[in-house]
Amino acid sequence: MKFIIILQKIISEIEKSFIFFGDNTLEDFLDNEILQYAVGMISINIGELVKNLSDDFRKNNSQVAWKSAAQFRDIVAHKYETLRMVDVYKTVKEDFPELKKQIEEILENEQKSVRGGNNVDD
Repeated sequence: MKFIIILQKIISEIEKSFIFFGDNTLEDFLDNEILQYAVGMISINIGELVKNLSDDFRKNNSQVAWKSAAQFRDIVAHKYETLRMVDVYKTVKEDFPELKKQIEEILENEQKSVRGGNNVDD
């Protein structure tokens, strides 16, 4: 099931952002251009991965803000000069943990359905 691999990769990217961020404050982040670029690349990777999920999968899991993740990728990739680093910081600190939690719930539910014999391939 392709979507499981994609979701696992998204979680991996989110976890990288947590490692890179550590306990940096907003001020630390704004002063660290290397960290800004690293987190920007992670945001691009997450958005690309989201775009590889099927439309049906995203519709069936509409509790996740897939469209926002993909749009944020586009902003980071194509409008970097107007990107506000405060927004990037907030995304990583506030949105990434929620996205990770939601994806973990999807994976957990998938494991339960596979064990229960309700395996739906996507």
